Amino acid sequence: MNEPFKTCPFCSKDWPSRETFLSDDQLVLVGYQVDFEEVALGLFLFNHTVCNTTLAIRAGLFKDMYFGPVFKERRTGQEDCPGYCLKKSQLAACPAQCECAWVRRLLQVIRQWPKPTVATRSAMR
Repeated sequence: MNEPFKTCPFCSKDWPSRETFLSDDQLVLVGYQVDFEEVALGLFLFNHTVCNTTLAIRAGLFKDMYFGPVFKERRTGQEDCPGYCLKKSQLAACPAQCECAWVRRLLQVIRQWPKPTVATRSAMR
């Protein structure tokens, strides 16, 4: 049997795949905790509204969903840096050509991931 993509540590709900996880309307992306040493090890933070638990998932598990530029230089603290990575609940895309920018843009992909409507959920049952 395959391991689920993620299991809620509080209520034990399993999400068998990344797609089912992202499509769950009971999960809300609420933050990003940066790792300046290894950007892919930063954490995307999701609230599971059923049990009020926050789930953390490494940014690198979503990297293949990003198709834009990846910059080599970190711009944190420079004039062109808005400081978004320093604010955990700030989910905006970053305009800087920074090594962290791909994560900020990936946050937008995740935020816009389609969630099923009530009618769709009823039809799936």
